[in-house]
Amino acid sequence: MAHILVAEDDEAVRSFVKRALELDGHSVVAEEDGAAAAETLAREKGGFDLILSDIKMPVMDGIAFALVAARDHPEIPILLMTGFADQRERANGLDALIHDVVTKPFSLADIRRAVVDALNGISREDTSLRRYA
Repeated sequence: MAHILVAEDDEAVRSFVKRALELDGHSVVAEEDGAAAAETLAREKGGFDLILSDIKMPVMDGIAFALVAARDHPEIPILLMTGFADQRERANGLDALIHDVVTKPFSLADIRRAVVDALNGISREDTSLRRYA
């Protein structure tokens, strides 16, 4: 299974996502903001299979963290999460760097599916096309 780095400032969401992914057999390191996640990423020398980050966080937001992660470890897919429409719009300019943006609130099934798709390189467009095939 995958080694996943999660950056999320909301403790309840961070715990929910961590538990959900661990139930699927993934190992998860969860940090409370982008700066802490960037330090973990550097300390582990990019040893993650996926980065899952909230966009709106204190200290270093998810956009800044995604830019650092993509610059230093372009091989790691990045999924962003947000509950704010304006933050989702900010992420649209990062299409070449991020795999997808997951909209909050999301269900357990939603986040699990997004993670599996990101790990397998399946885009949102691919999944919508599969429904009609």
